[in-house]
Amino acid sequence: MRLTKIERRKRIRSRIRKTISGNASFPRLSVFRSNNEIYAQLIDDKAGKTIATASSRENDVNGSSKLEKSLNVGKLIAKRSIKLGISAVKFDRSGYLYHGRVKSLAEGAREGGLKL
Repeated sequence: MRLTKIERRKRIRSRIRKTISGNASFPRLSVFRSNNEIYAQLIDDKAGKTIATASSRENDVNGSSKLEKSLNVGKLIAKRSIKLGISAVKFDRSGYLYHGRVKSLAEGAREGGLKL
C-alpha cells in the first residue's frame, strides 16, 4: 500500500519529533507551510507554551515571491527571539524536505542571528 503525501509527512514528522524537544532556554523552531503562506513558532515543549510566532500573513513581511516572504519570516522570528533573550534553537522542519521555502526560512533565521 502506498502512502499519501500527508501520511508520509506525518510519519517523517513523528520520527523527527522523537528526537527534537524544546525547553525555555533552547526552544524548538517549528515550521508550517501551506500552499500560500508559511508560519514559524518558537515552542517550549516542557511548559507546553508557544514563546514567539511569525508568519507571512503579517504586515511586516513583504516580498514578491514565496521564497522572499519565507526569508523575511525567518528574519522576523530571529529578531523576536533575540529580543526575548533566545539565541539558539532546535530546528523542526515538521516533515517537510529541507528545500525551498523551509530552507529559505532557516537561512533567514540564521541571517537574523539565530543558531540552528
